[in-house]
Amino acid sequence: MSKGPISQFIEKNYLHFNAAALVDAAKGYEQHLLENGKMMITLAGAMSTAELGKSLAEMIRQDKVHIISCTGANLEEDIMNLVAHNSYKRVPNYRDLSPQDEWDLLENHYNRVTDTCIPEEEAFRRLQSHLFDIWNNADSKGERYFPHEFMYQMINSGVLKQYYEIDPKDSWMVAAAEKNLPIVVPGWEDSTMGNIFASYCIKGEFKPTTMKSGIEYMMWLADWYPKNSEGKGVGFFQIGGGIAGDFPICVVPMLYQDMEMHNIPFWSYFCQISDSTTSYGSYSGAVPNEKITWGKLDINTPKFIIESDATIVAPLIFAYLLDL
Repeated sequence: MSKGPISQFIEKNYLHFNAAALVDAAKGYEQHLLENGKMMITLAGAMSTAELGKSLAEMIRQDKVHIISCTGANLEEDIMNLVAHNSYKRVPNYRDLSPQDEWDLLENHYNRVTDTCIPEEEAFRRLQSHLFDIWNNADSKGERYFPHEFMYQMINSGVLKQYYEIDPKDSWMVAAAEKNLPIVVPGWEDSTMGNIFASYCIKGEFKPTTMKSGIEYMMWLADWYPKNSEGKGVGFFQIGGGIAGDFPICVVPMLYQDMEMHNIPFWSYFCQISDSTTSYGSYSGAVPNEKITWGKLDINTPKFIIESDATIVAPLIFAYLLDL
């Protein structure tokens, strides 16, 4: 398929520095897929609130991503935008807000993420009421699921359709649920729904074990990776840093060193979009070659780093891969 106008613009104008790195990374991703490789995308930061679903959902539908690792916040905030979009509040002059302005937002039940405020009642509480029923059903039956599986149950039940305020085709979680896309959510308890679930456990309403844990996510990933790393292997496309990236990338050295699976392939492509600088022991700002010393990447693994704003870069790379 020939490339569309966005891709043509990128190829014509993005010739140097971070712009050129964007093109190189996109072409490397495309080549990886053409050689029948699979790709993991990791989501850190507030990519769901940034509405990355507008492009990521189509990537999922077209099988250009095969597994996602994301924070608990990204898992839930895509669904929050789906059901409460019209109640979000944008604050373009957020840099000028005083502490009193911030307090007023809190008093009005708005939680700010840079220039975007998430409405507590329409977003958090709307999901909470339906998740409570799903959690309670599993808990009472002695069933256990991963955090993303509970979210899939809620989406696939259709109970949220009455609230949809955006086209569901722009929700990456809807696209993922329709495909039952594999997801790992390390540190899920560090999220609004994770905090809410913990509160129910503290009150004795649910058993903590109803929610499968991060250790179980790693065990699941340790089973998935060898089964999917034959041939070209699995690539690693990291948006941001943090636990969403560090957790899954460690499955390779764990399998090699701790499980003594000495034939386990390294990640076969690596790209990170990050605005972190390389300094003071920062993992998010570490150059890709550092990962060679940890047994995550091979000497010959194609490696790309784009030091820029992921909300600008990721949609452009996805547009290139979608031939837009």
